[in-house]
Amino acid sequence: MKISIQDLMAKSGVAFGTSGARGLATAMTDSVCYAYAKGFLQYLESIGEIKRAGERVAVGGDFRPSTSRVMEAVCRAADDLGYRAVNCGKIPSPAVALFGFENKIPSIMVTGSHIPDDRNGIKFNKCSGEVLKSDEKGMSSQIVELDDALFGADGNFAKVNPPHEVSPEAGENYVMRYLNFFSHDELKGLRVGVYQHSAVGRDVLVKILSHLGAEVTPLGRSEKFIPVDTEAIRPEDVQLAHEWAATGKFDALVSADGDSDRPLLSDENGNWLRGDIAGILCAKFMAADSVSTPVSCNTAVEKCGWFPSIRRTRIGSPFVVASMMEATAGGAKRVVGYEANGGFLLNSDIENGGKILRALPTRDAVIVILGILLLAKSQRQKVSELAASLPARFTASDRLKNFTTEKSVAILAKFNSGSEAADKAAIEKMFGGICGAVAGLNRTDGLRITFVNEEIIHLRPSGNAPEFRCYAEATTDARAREITSLVLTKVAG
Repeated sequence: MKISIQDLMAKSGVAFGTSGARGLATAMTDSVCYAYAKGFLQYLESIGEIKRAGERVAVGGDFRPSTSRVMEAVCRAADDLGYRAVNCGKIPSPAVALFGFENKIPSIMVTGSHIPDDRNGIKFNKCSGEVLKSDEKGMSSQIVELDDALFGADGNFAKVNPPHEVSPEAGENYVMRYLNFFSHDELKGLRVGVYQHSAVGRDVLVKILSHLGAEVTPLGRSEKFIPVDTEAIRPEDVQLAHEWAATGKFDALVSADGDSDRPLLSDENGNWLRGDIAGILCAKFMAADSVSTPVSCNTAVEKCGWFPSIRRTRIGSPFVVASMMEATAGGAKRVVGYEANGGFLLNSDIENGGKILRALPTRDAVIVILGILLLAKSQRQKVSELAASLPARFTASDRLKNFTTEKSVAILAKFNSGSEAADKAAIEKMFGGICGAVAGLNRTDGLRITFVNEEIIHLRPSGNAPEFRCYAEATTDARAREITSLVLTKVAG
């Protein structure tokens, strides 16, 4: 049987785009995952990136209940096409990507990131870097062949084969990336709590921080999957951080999301840093000369004056990657990017004392954690003091869950009449009681509204879940959070 990926998207309910495939775990049957993996590899063949003849394909995954099954479907698809699947085991997304980039082979990560464990996803990386928007059409137009005898009526394998043996190489390489670049005692004197929950990189964090000299205490380990979202931190995680910090035992708390490509880092008081603040501080540590960041991120990056070039993009790592590539082509030497969720991307090799940290142009949590801790230590400041050194701009974000894309589109359509004056009037009618008069509109991604008082409201549908997101910016943290709450209450009503 032959099926196009475009048809599979419609029939399976599993969305397929630049970020890969995502959907309910029950909808991500073996046949669906097998087909998507085949389609991706066929696309790479069509653009000349890979040839069959036993070439390797790296496959990793997170700790979701459905991940092992999906990983096996992906591995079998690679094998059946004539490649050699390498089961990298349960390791962070950037570890799988790094292994692929360094060996010039495709890499595939089975993860739903921060979304609930009744869902999952498959993220694809080309040999040379992340999948970009320009690749999406070619990937979705693939036609794949499925052997009916492989699958039962439920879409799962008719015969269960032994799982592929796990290779530790990719995970070990990721750890050594940092241990070989930084000195073994660079974090000596720092006391760090690692909130482990169900992050796939929880033991990796402990290992790296310990080997670099920090006094590390594992905290909050869970064998049940917890959907920690670094962009919309759960109230219970806020409370946990404050309780741990109140013991006075820690200079910082660190963590990551499910697939451990996005960091969480708190100051000594248990206040989690926003991802876009963490990104600015890490970029300072890296002495970046070009920073690419989505339009939703904190404007302190412009106001601080630390960076020669700042490039604003649409939301999503493919847009950040594309912008970084342009910056590098334009001659920038230390090119980085970051997102509001804390994901940090390095597009340049960094040299220090004869050692080189190779570029890793995909989201990475570890470099942010190390960068901020080392910046604090080198400047003899607490993490809270580092954050306070930035201009007083605070961001907050939250989301309405189970909010359909159709509803999200309808909300934004209210403010897109074709007349800017009419749109400003409509916005002021709905949100004027919160932030006052409108100064300007930006439609780079969703709708970003700047008010005369310099407060900002940014509205957009989530790109990978039935959610409506609101980002806010103000001169205090409390005010940014208040704006977010008031706006989402208005939208929900």
